[in-house]
Amino acid sequence: MRLSRRGLILGGSAMLAGCASASARAPMTTAAVAPVAPPSVDLPTIQTADLPTPPPLDPRGHVRKELMERAMAALDVHHQRLPLRDRMYLVDFKKYSGEERLYEVDLIGGEVKVLRTCHGRGSDPSHTGYAQRFSNVRDSNMSSVGAYATAGANWGAQQGPNVLLDGLEYSNDKARERAIIVHGADYADPAFLAREGKLGRSYGCFSVAHTDLPGLRERMGEGRLLFAWA
Repeated sequence: MRLSRRGLILGGSAMLAGCASASARAPMTTAAVAPVAPPSVDLPTIQTADLPTPPPLDPRGHVRKELMERAMAALDVHHQRLPLRDRMYLVDFKKYSGEERLYEVDLIGGEVKVLRTCHGRGSDPSHTGYAQRFSNVRDSNMSSVGAYATAGANWGAQQGPNVLLDGLEYSNDKARERAIIVHGADYADPAFLAREGKLGRSYGCFSVAHTDLPGLRERMGEGRLLFAWA
């Protein structure tokens, strides 16, 4: 049987249309995939020891609050020159010279030891017992305020055993030039205080009692803060 060319073309078109229709009517389906659970990992248990609470600083309240705060700030500001932070030394020039106003602060244990120290005669020309003015000028005979770094034990022909100081601020950076040191002096001894009711005056140095100097000189060492303020 012979088929016409027109019949073949029409038949082929119908088959293609049928395939397309069947394809449109039969949507594709995908198999459901079960979720995969992540592997179980046991995290290590880290135990931390309870760190002891440091003791309070100055529990007896010897040091004036402003002085303590300024000194603690100076420790951070001048940390490169003050590598030792076990102790620091504070001087409160607001207090009367007959009072204990030199403080040795234990920064680890918190306790504070109190001592006496002089101020410069130029800071108290009428010898009232109160330091009233301060200077960093040579031959002013005045005390200077600010942060110092202890620079080690020394010995001088006039003052004998002493502790050198380096001034760290514009208000006291001439300390070496002015020979501002910590040393013992008769006018800072208990006998002078008992007789006069106040200590004598220095030339700007932090003079202490002869009995206090040996231990203080050893403990101050090098690289600790001495901070004086009024």
